[in-house]
Amino acid sequence: MDLSVFLSPSSFRDEWKVENRASQLIRHVRFFDPQEPALEGVQLALIGVMEDRQSGVNRGCAEGPDEIRREFYRLYLPDQPAVIMDMGNINAGDTWSDTCYALSETCRYLIAQGIVPLVLGGSQDLTYGMYTAYEKLEQTVNLVTIDHRLDFGKGGEDTHHHNYLNRIILHKPNFLFNYSNIGHQRYLVEPELMELMANMYFDLYRLGDMQSLLHQAEPAIRNADLVSLDISSVRMGEAPGCALAGPNGFYGDEAAQLCRYAGMSDKLSAFGIFEYNPGLDRNGQTAMLLAQLLWCFVEGFSQRKQDYPAGSYAEYTKYMVNVAGEQHELTFYKSHKSDRWWMDVPYPSGQENRYERHHLVPCSYEEYQQATNDEVPDRWWKTYQKLT
Repeated sequence: MDLSVFLSPSSFRDEWKVENRASQLIRHVRFFDPQEPALEGVQLALIGVMEDRQSGVNRGCAEGPDEIRREFYRLYLPDQPAVIMDMGNINAGDTWSDTCYALSETCRYLIAQGIVPLVLGGSQDLTYGMYTAYEKLEQTVNLVTIDHRLDFGKGGEDTHHHNYLNRIILHKPNFLFNYSNIGHQRYLVEPELMELMANMYFDLYRLGDMQSLLHQAEPAIRNADLVSLDISSVRMGEAPGCALAGPNGFYGDEAAQLCRYAGMSDKLSAFGIFEYNPGLDRNGQTAMLLAQLLWCFVEGFSQRKQDYPAGSYAEYTKYMVNVAGEQHELTFYKSHKSDRWWMDVPYPSGQENRYERHHLVPCSYEEYQQATNDEVPDRWWKTYQKLT
């Protein structure tokens, strides 16, 4: 596939000539060359998307990708650096749909090659373009967003950054298995929407709960194929470069930990950061934070343990738990490599191929303890409802 049809070369490809220390990222990132398009050995692919036509009050976020790059390339290498290629930018097409098509095709090709696309937006509705890449790969998807609100708008409107999730959920054919949001603020979400999410067995993690128990977000992120981060999930005082930011949200170090969880997940195959608007930033503060979030993802990626779905069952300790009043015995697995936990959720006979990627669900040690106290974990029950 000729990716150069969609991509404009990065303006940073010659900046290694500038005085930079040998251990800074700018000296080690590869740059995509349409004349020599080989991707052998590449693990992560950085892609900017210059699209903000559906961003409403946050117009200007199309200029964000290069400002994030500028700060990212000044950072120093992680201890075990991954092989990163800067693919350049996808310019806005004639229509929003054209841009999404270019992003979808680019992500599809990279994921099929075992390369994780790191997408820098642009507005968060571009998540739809990343999502549709999986349709062409004939793969069901677990989607996680990190956002201060749930982006479900009114039906019948054009797709934009506050309603793009409608289009994902209603997309035909439907290949979304699970959706989770981390960090919503309850006073920004309609009660009817909360009820709808519960009825669909989707997972919502409220900001206040996450800030006191941030590690509880790790299993949800570990179960994701695609993670999309809206920078407005971080409080304005930490990240002013977004018209959607508010007084509350994650602190920068909390967002960094969530990005590290994403990088560490052996299942995750695409990651995006959206809604950064350089025109609203103060002294590049938000660009620096986003560069550090990206660095934390890369560091996490370099520490992947080849756990599920890459590892074999021989590398786990199996625990069987009988829960009073339940027809199913609950089975848990603990990784020898990482000490992380999974639980096995049974699926209907004859559905092995369809649900093979979803029956072994990441969980926490606390959920195993909950089962030993004769309580079925909520995550197990929701997954069972979706499988059956």
